Amino acid sequence: MNETTETTKNQRSAGILLPLFSLPSAHGAGCFSAEAYGFIDRLAQAGQRFWQILPIGPAGLADSPYQPLSSFAFDPLYIDLSRLAAEGLLHEDELHAMPWGTDPARIDYAAVRGGRAHLLPLAFQRYQRDPWIGRFEEENAAWLEDYALFMALRDHFGPAIPWCAWPAAIRDRQPEAMAHWRQTLSDEIAFHRWTQYECSREWEGIHGYAKEKGIAIIGDLPFYVSYDSADCWAHPDLFLLDDQRRPSRVAGVPPDAFSACGQLWGNPVYDWEALADTDYAWWTARVHRLASHFDVLRIDHFRGLAAFYSCPSDAEDACGGTWTTGPGLPFLARMQQEAGSTRFIAEDLGFLTPDVHRLRRDAGIPGLKVLQFAFDGDSSNAYLPHNYDSDCVVYTGTHDNNTSRGWFRTCGSTERSQFCRYAAITADREEAAAPAMIRLAQGSVAKTCIIPMQDYLNLDENARCNTPSTIEGNWCWRMLPGACTESLAAEIRKITALYGRL
Repeated sequence: MNETTETTKNQRSAGILLPLFSLPSAHGAGCFSAEAYGFIDRLAQAGQRFWQILPIGPAGLADSPYQPLSSFAFDPLYIDLSRLAAEGLLHEDELHAMPWGTDPARIDYAAVRGGRAHLLPLAFQRYQRDPWIGRFEEENAAWLEDYALFMALRDHFGPAIPWCAWPAAIRDRQPEAMAHWRQTLSDEIAFHRWTQYECSREWEGIHGYAKEKGIAIIGDLPFYVSYDSADCWAHPDLFLLDDQRRPSRVAGVPPDAFSACGQLWGNPVYDWEALADTDYAWWTARVHRLASHFDVLRIDHFRGLAAFYSCPSDAEDACGGTWTTGPGLPFLARMQQEAGSTRFIAEDLGFLTPDVHRLRRDAGIPGLKVLQFAFDGDSSNAYLPHNYDSDCVVYTGTHDNNTSRGWFRTCGSTERSQFCRYAAITADREEAAAPAMIRLAQGSVAKTCIIPMQDYLNLDENARCNTPSTIEGNWCWRMLPGACTESLAAEIRKITALYGRL
């Protein structure tokens, strides 16, 4: 176990949640650039122990990081174009010629991905193969070959055409078709291998720098994969698909207080019996790779390991779904074994039942407490700080929540009144909401406290990252250049020290 992980395991600590894509950048979205190194410096100045990010795999539907095109690959959106220019693979005038978007506080994904679709192939054409890429390709062949071919085919047939609609021979991965397309698209396949090599070496630099500064990075393990993904195409036997390779059932969550019709995510459901027959080989490979990139892994939708909710693939909403027992503790213990020194935290939010709490406790994994869920007027509410035990991670809100200031402006009168009494603030001062939330989180007994960057910046609902059950307008927020100042880092350090979390 490395020194950073050992230290953070045994003492009170704090960190900041900021997606990589939300970093400032000259090229439309945050990436593996100088701004990432600068943010790590700020975290160290602020006395933080953790940087939590969202999944950094290639985003699929609606640019969601939770609909990845691969569970193993990086999103080429994160390649640092300035680094490519410094290495002579791109020219500065080529970078400046691209329309990266007009609002520095929002990502224009069409512009960002369009610009990279033009520039990255140019850089690859100028790239002189170095000896390290061969080693990378060899070490990652188990997933890289399928991913590179999948992406080349997706480019060829068009991203609007799901793999199930490809010609049957390549849809079904018949050997003759696989050989044909590998030869036909050999240049395109080589390009996609190179993007992953470039991402990998850039991320290794960032992760290594964070370790030098004493910062542990919390990565994210999405529970499901996108149907239109290299994973599902390459391993259809691991999912519940019909004879046309289409999902027979899809994932979601049932109706609740936040959604009258529930949430129909559309992800294919795992065939857990088939996975168990392989000793969960695909999952262990996935966890092994992520554990090499991060110091802590957040297990998204943890409750799906106890029992998961699914609906028929033709359902219009999530009202008619059913619960099925998940893989449980034997699976989780296998994943912990594979992760080695990389620890887990459990996203145990949503519809929780005793089996979910029991699984988390038996596995020895801390769960999440979200302050925005606390103020319903019930003093026994599990999200109120006086009801915590120490083995948890407290947040003011997560990427799925409003900002704390935005929450205060839009929550009901009961919640607002209860929050104001609990936090001892005046109801008509919305600018006081986020600082009060931060104090409650930092001062709680939770061993770890993670605050979204938007709350330290005291931003309103316009800085919200994601609104569940919606598609448009998510994953777009960007921190403005210069917003995370030395003076802000000093203020964060003061409150972190005040509550014994330095």
